[in-house]
Amino acid sequence: MSQIEEMHPKLGRVIKNIENVMVGKRDVSILSLVAILANGHVLLEDVPGVGKTMMVRTLAKSVGAEFKRIQFTPDLLPSDVTGVSIYNPKELKFEFREGPIFGNIILADEINRTSPKTQSALLEGMEEGSITVDGVTRVLTKPFFVMATQNPVDYEGTYPLPEAQLDRFLFKLRMGYPTKAEELEVLTLAERERPIHKIDSVITKEELVELQNEMQFVYVDETIKHYIIDLTSKSRLHPSVYLGASPRASIALMKAAQAYAFIMGRDYVIPDDIQYLAAFTLAHRIILRSEARFEGKTADDIVQEIIKKTPVPVQRALSGK
Repeated sequence: MSQIEEMHPKLGRVIKNIENVMVGKRDVSILSLVAILANGHVLLEDVPGVGKTMMVRTLAKSVGAEFKRIQFTPDLLPSDVTGVSIYNPKELKFEFREGPIFGNIILADEINRTSPKTQSALLEGMEEGSITVDGVTRVLTKPFFVMATQNPVDYEGTYPLPEAQLDRFLFKLRMGYPTKAEELEVLTLAERERPIHKIDSVITKEELVELQNEMQFVYVDETIKHYIIDLTSKSRLHPSVYLGASPRASIALMKAAQAYAFIMGRDYVIPDDIQYLAAFTLAHRIILRSEARFEGKTADDIVQEIIKKTPVPVQRALSGK
């Protein structure tokens, strides 16, 4: 992992700011920032209490964005997410009351605690950057980023996310437990005051939108594009895979690589970027055959196997050449 000094100056400041609150989570911090720059979304899956919610709040505060939280419960309705039209007797007309989806950085907390119908209320906003309520399409303010959290599906009272919604997430990440040294530092930081109260924004949301636009000009060589296609197409032909990565997954991997290279201070993508990001981008888009699951294989295992067996481009892409 690159040092902060090697990163894009503004984005390096964001990572450093997050690390004042989140101890030992640089990889998750960087990948979350990659998703924002690539106009993607993140699904965080892990056990309760490892800092999923704090990560989202810290990220929002660091970039000066409006933070909204949606606590998903079994009785949550789609209108509780998108908003609802309410009749105003004084004005003799209906007025739209915005739901929590009308923010910049949205925490969809425990998304697998609610029904598929309510889960799907996020789909249009995540994919189109707008929602339609009562026949009226309303554009969501940029930047717009959803970070959903979920407990593992073997926990009681959860609903597995449908494949259509999983495909809307650029990455599926796990926080993991801290080491003993990291947990000691967490205790020290939280001894007197919650560390998130001590940080301020280091860039504005307007600057973040500018960085999103700049990221799109990161150069992707044809050899890198072919490498991406080789990885995704092999996932479709793998004997353990029932449904492989779609062309949307190829686009997602390329955009993620552009954003990652941009954060790392480069204006071109290299094969190492693809190899690092492939598991986070492709695994949750792959459905294994039942016999493969019975054998104990996982989608992560398949992606790593494909990476190892796919030739890496010999000629590395150079900036603009």
